[in-house]
Formats: sequence, C-alpha cells, structure tokens
Amino acid sequence: MKKIMFVCHGNICRSPMAEFIMKKLVADAGMSDRFHIASSATSTEELGNPVYPPARSELARHGIGCAGKTAVQLRKSDYDKFDIFIGMDTANIRNMNRIFGSDPEVKIYKLLTFAGRSDDVSDPWYSRDFGKAYADIEEGCIGLLRQLTEQ
Repeated sequence: MKKIMFVCHGNICRSPMAEFIMKKLVADAGMSDRFHIASSATSTEELGNPVYPPARSELARHGIGCAGKTAVQLRKSDYDKFDIFIGMDTANIRNMNRIFGSDPEVKIYKLLTFAGRSDDVSDPWYSRDFGKAYADIEEGCIGLLRQLTEQ
C-alpha cells in the first residue's frame, strides 16, 4: 500500500482538497485498497478546524465530500509512516524539511511537478480563487496517480 501525505500551511484549503481529490481519483480507478491518503499542516494555527467553507464548497461542486476532516499537524514521526509527501508550494517544502530535519529518502515533492510544472499551487486563502486551486490540484493529482501506477 502506498501512503501519501498532502501538506500545506494550515490544512484547511489546499492539502485537504488534494487529499479528497486524490481519494476520488483512486476510487474511480478502483484502486482505493492500494493507497492510504491523508493531509496535514506545517503550522499550528488551524489545528482542529474543519475544511475552510469555500474549499468545501469547491469540492462539493465536483461531487466530492470532506465531512469530518479537521486540520492536523505534520510531525517528524510521519516521515517513517508515509512513502511520499506532497507540498503545495515552495514554503511547504521548506517547512517539511525543517520539521523532518532532512529528506534522506527523497520523499518530498511539490505537487505541480507531477503535472510537468515548476510553479506553486496558488493559495486560495489569499487569492480567493478556489476554482483555480482545484484545477491545479486535480492536474497534479492526476499526474501523481499516473506516475505511481506506472511504477
């Protein structure tokens, strides 16, 4: 079973969107039993909070639910529990490396690299464009799933 952790700053917008988009993609492909998918935050400011309402609404527009998800923090011990960590932006990557101390097994990646792009998933907390964030995240998750199933 491949264990994937999506990571963003607060775990209320982008990383839970990625978690539930990826869960839908693997379910639609009939591969849910091959993956464990979760999401977490690099910060503590949103811990325990539910998915941000506009992010929840954007997921719902695509037929995806996220009921029960609350923000949790990424921990150093997660490094040994997951196979791959997917950050939404460069700051997430930097913060993951800080939390883990390093990345000796090369498990940390930026989501849009799986879409052949080097840019960050823009943060809809600031841009207010949850549709664009959804499209970017979906593109990255499709590329990630393709790469993981071709291995």
